[in-house]
Amino acid sequence: MPVVAIVDAVKIEFYPDEHPPPHFHARYAEFIAQIEIRTGRVLRGSLPPAKLRRVLFWADKHYIGLMNAWTAVEELRKPEKIDD
Repeated sequence: MPVVAIVDAVKIEFYPDEHPPPHFHARYAEFIAQIEIRTGRVLRGSLPPAKLRRVLFWADKHYIGLMNAWTAVEELRKPEKIDD
């Protein structure tokens, strides 16, 4: 599970062998949310509301980096870190 960023203590991760639509996993304590990159829609799971708002704001600013990470994982390459 490559971690590409940490946003307000929330780990932004990509899992190998994933399925479309392009998405990332946001992990905070016992919470895990699967979030679609293009829309910011929570596909599965949850985060505390304040953490989710922060992650969605960050994801909107880092759309290209997230899509590049998704592509890298699909091509079985290690995704690069996304700097804030």
